[in-house]
Formats: sequence, structure tokens, C-alpha cells
Amino acid sequence: MRIGELSERTGTSRRLLRYYEEQGLIVAARSPNGYRDYDEYNVDRVAQIRGLLDSGLPTRIIKQILPCLDKPRVIHFSDATPEMLATLQRELDRMTRRIDCMTRNRDAIAEYLDAVREKRSEAETAPTS
Repeated sequence: MRIGELSERTGTSRRLLRYYEEQGLIVAARSPNGYRDYDEYNVDRVAQIRGLLDSGLPTRIIKQILPCLDKPRVIHFSDATPEMLATLQRELDRMTRRIDCMTRNRDAIAEYLDAVREKRSEAETAPTS
């Protein structure tokens, strides 16, 4: 697929896709006329990259861990510097805190909705005088 289609399907600008390619995060084949040609695989890859960026990881770390995300059992120990491991641990801890907070908020909203629906249901079924 061409860059425009990948952009549409992922909701990511063409400029960012070119940047991801420049950073070695995605790879495009080139047609004879020089147009980029992306495999279907890149749709999920871009979503994965976006999620990691949204969680605060820098592209240099993302580039190192992307191969591990495809096949978690294949670990690239040679790339695992103490700095990278410390960064990943901090990010993991931060993500866990965010997930915990989001879980609490989700549960509070669900509880509120249940209570409101229950009150409305009671009001609708209450006899009128």
C-alpha cells in the first residue's frame, strides 16, 4: 500500500510515517518510480509505535524493543544496555500506575452508571398516585 493509504488506515500523518521510516521503526519497499510501498504488517506496526509513543517511550528505545514485541521469546540481549533497562523499568512502572488509575476511574464510572440506572429504573417502576 502507498503512504496515503497507510496514513488513512492508521490515522497517522504522512510526515510522521516518513519520520518512523527515517528512524528505522517501519520499512517501506520502493517502487521503480520511488514511491513507498508498505506491507499490510505496517498497519499494526504503526499502531504499536503510536501506543508506545503515547505511553512516553522515546523512538530510540522503541526501535530497540520493537523486534521483541513481534516475538516476545526472542530477546536481543546485546542491545539491553543498563540505561535502556532502567528506562524500560521506569516506563513500565509509570504505565502500571496509569493503568491502575484508569482502572479505578473506569470502575468509579461504571459504579456511578449502575447507580443512576438503578435509580431511574426504580423511578420508572414506582407506582404513581
